[in-house]
Parts: sequence; C-alpha cells; structure tokens
Amino acid sequence: MTEQEVRVCGLLLQEMFGAVVERVGTHLLRGSQQTLRAIAAETGTPLHLVKKAVCVLVQQGMCVFSSVGPPRGGVQYAVSVDAVMRRLRFPRYIYTAKALYGDAGELLVEELLQHGHMTMSRAVRTVADRLTSSMEEGRCVELSEVAAAFSRLVETHFLQRCPSVDETITDAPGPGSAPTLTDCPAQRYTLPRVSFTGAGKRRRSSEDREGETRPKRARLDTPDIEVQGVYWQVNFEPPHVSLSLCVSLCAQTSSEIVRTMLRMSEVMSPPGAACTQPLSANEIFRALPPGYSISRPVLDQYLSLLVDDPMEFVGRSGDSGGGMFVINLHRALASLARAALESIVQERFGSRSARIFRLLLRKRHLEQKQVEDFAMIPAKEAKEMLYTLLSHNLVQLQEIPKTPDHAPSRTFFLYTVNLLPTARMLLQHCYKTVANLIERRLFETKENKRLLEKSQRVEAILASLQATGAETAQLAEVEDMVTAPERQQLDALRHHVNKLVSVPLRASASVSSCPSLHANVFVSVCPSLRASVST
Repeated sequence: MTEQEVRVCGLLLQEMFGAVVERVGTHLLRGSQQTLRAIAAETGTPLHLVKKAVCVLVQQGMCVFSSVGPPRGGVQYAVSVDAVMRRLRFPRYIYTAKALYGDAGELLVEELLQHGHMTMSRAVRTVADRLTSSMEEGRCVELSEVAAAFSRLVETHFLQRCPSVDETITDAPGPGSAPTLTDCPAQRYTLPRVSFTGAGKRRRSSEDREGETRPKRARLDTPDIEVQGVYWQVNFEPPHVSLSLCVSLCAQTSSEIVRTMLRMSEVMSPPGAACTQPLSANEIFRALPPGYSISRPVLDQYLSLLVDDPMEFVGRSGDSGGGMFVINLHRALASLARAALESIVQERFGSRSARIFRLLLRKRHLEQKQVEDFAMIPAKEAKEMLYTLLSHNLVQLQEIPKTPDHAPSRTFFLYTVNLLPTARMLLQHCYKTVANLIERRLFETKENKRLLEKSQRVEAILASLQATGAETAQLAEVEDMVTAPERQQLDALRHHVNKLVSVPLRASASVSSCPSLHANVFVSVCPSLRASVST
C-alpha cells in the first residue's frame, strides 16, 4: 500500500463520512489489524466514537473483523483499500444499472450502495416510494414492478446475498469474540419466495402531517425478510465487468458479437476464470439482439476473423454446433493494459514516441540503432525521444556486457519496456491526480461556503413562495437578494466544481475499466505476459 492510495482513501472517507471515520480508516490502512482499544489509544479518539466509526465502515463493507486467539482474545479490525477505492466507481455502477434495468434498477443499486446492504423488502419499498413521489398526482408504482427489477439484478449477478451468521455453531460466542460468517455459493443468488402487493406511497409534506398522530409502529403490507437475516449487496466482482471496454478494440459488428458472448457467459463463468464457458455458433446466433440482423454465414465469417485476430482473445475450442468459441479473459485484459499504456504515452509525448513504445513492446529488446531503423525516425529525434521516455521511467535500459569489466565499448545497451513497474508508476499517477482534484474541489467549496449557503437560502425561499402561489413581483424581489456579481461568481464556481467532479471520474475510469493496470491484478490475470516480460 502506497502513500497515494492512503491519501485518496482518506479524502474519500472524510468527504462521505466525516473526520472521525477518516482518522480511524487511515489509521487502519497504514497499520495492521487492531482492536478497538488500540485504535482509540493510538489515534487519540474516544472509544465510543471509534465504535461508531468502525460500525460505519463495517456497514459499508470496507472493514473486516476477526477474533483474536487465546490468551489475549478480543476482535481485530482491518480496512480494505480496494473496498474504499471502489467508491470512486459508484457513479459508473449506477449508470450501468440505469442503462440495463431502467429507473427502478438505478434506484435499487443507488440505495444499496448508499446503505452498504439492505433487506429486499426495505429496498423495494424505499425505491417504490421514491418513484411514486417523483410522479404526478394520482399515479404510483407497484411494488411488484420494483421487485421484478430486483429479481433481474440478482439473476444477472449484479446483486448478491451478504454472508450470514453461521447458525450451525452451537457454542455461543463470548463477549470478546466475533461471530462466524458463512458465504454459501449455492445460495448467493437465490431469491426468497415473497409476493409483494400494494404500491409506493407519496411522501407527504410537513404541512399535511400537522395534527396527525404518528403511529407507534409502521405496519408492513408485505412480509419482512429482515427477520430471516437475508441481506443483499452489490456484487463488485462479476466475471466480466473488467471487460467493459474490450469491445472497443473491435469493429462495430465484432464488438456486438463479443458483447453477446460476454452477456451469455457472465452468469456461468466464475470470477478469475481464464476463459469463458464454450459457446456454440448456434447459441451465439440465437442470442444476438433482435434489431441486429446478420445472417448465419456472416456470423461465421466474423467469428473466424476474431479467432485469427492477432490479439487472440477469442479462441476456438471445438467443432460441435457449428463451432465452440471462448473468450480468453487473460489475453483480453493484457490487450487492454497495453492499449491503455500506449494511449498514455501518445497523449503525453506524441505519436512518434508512442511508435517507439509500441515497437519496444513488440520486439522486447532493441539497441538505439535498431530503434532508429525499425521506427524510421532520424537518429537525433529517436535519441531524444528514448531519453525522454527513459527519464520518465516508461522505458528501461538494460546493460549486457561482453566481458566482466563492463567496459562501455564492449557492452550492449538495450532498451526495453517492463510492464509491471510501468503499470505501478502510472497507477500512482492516477491516484495522485484524483487526490489533487478532490482536495481542490473541497478547497473551492470551503472558500465560497458563505456564497453557496446564501444561494441555497434564496432558492429555498423561492420554492416555498412558488408553492404558495406568490406574485411575480415578490419572486423578483427575492431573486434580487443575490446580486449580479454574486451570480457570475456562482456560475464560475459551479462550472469549476463540475469539472473537478467529472475529471476524477474519468481518471478513475482509466484504472477501473482496465484493472490490469493494477499491479496485483496484472500479475494474477496475465501470467503468460508476466513470464515473457521476466525473460
């Protein structure tokens, strides 16, 4: 774990949960597993605040706990860096759910991401109420519609059950021990048999609720799943979520074929699998979108082209059913990683430097004269570009001496690209960029806090006056409370803040869309490429 990762995690925790959670979270990130009393003593935070902060982290799935063995006993807590970094990609998860499952799917995923985990009944009812409140008077959303969207999310492995407490353990845990959680893969995507009846309720204003007595306990029209201990969370590791940009490497028709193969095998292939499940050409042809009309011979031609493609992430595994085809996930992730690195070099240093970088990736080791000849670049320019890439640690220089004295005249100087250190370095640059942008946004918001609060107060007054049917002159008088220079300053501030919000999303997308850039994932998903680099 690097300092840049801890810095980004601390800023995310502070922005979303406050200073206390940030202090406890960064302390656990920098150290190892610790007990509550040790955290309170080392951070100087009262014990009751430490307990609340740890509860927030556990609720959001960012903190894991385990029991300490005898003789000390107790419970130790640790924070996962990946779980905190995942919050950068929440807008992408919500957007994907909206594109695939509509408004109900979007709000379901949003509620689960906001609360960490929820029961099915609570999530369905909350989303139905939100959808009903946004509709016109007299219209409502049925609970069964939202429950159907929830079912589709579970069937496509977008949502999954949370680990539950193991009830087979007869010995009750002691006061200083942690409960044992079990995760049954067979029950992970099994929905409980519950029928939802009724519709969402519109939220009433405070004026409508005046004079009404609040019931002591809300009555539920549907069975409550909470008593069974079945909680649901977003599945952050579906088999092929990392290949969302894989289709961009192909043409339009080829990308649709690859997307169809991924969609068919996303619920069959386990996470971390080297290849997808074999699919026949007949199954692929039947699963193509209805509006995408291509004949069967054309499909066979495209599949043959994908198999013969130099990237080799579509392979042939048999001849039954018109041919069995698989997607090699390792090769696809390696291609995405290389494409991302080449794009970064081209954006920063130009097309000629990118040509040299691609040449070294393909040829592995080259002397300076060979780089000049193969890249067809003049000697002076090639030398400057190589030294520029070398100074930025994108290219490495390897010395191979002919004699033991390492004399320069009897030594080969070979340029090469070591992908693993390059990926680690660029990943840290991405983290540093995200941290700087978040800090700048927080600074801009703090500097203009009084102006923002004034604008919010004026907007609230205008909304209340419009609701009561105020006259136009009265509304104009309230709007004049914000002067013209202040409006210009507000417009400029909102423009800058919108940029500072959108740029971190794009910066994190360059990492999240291609997890091979992460060093640990890069090593695990590209063993063949790792072996070739090491040689």
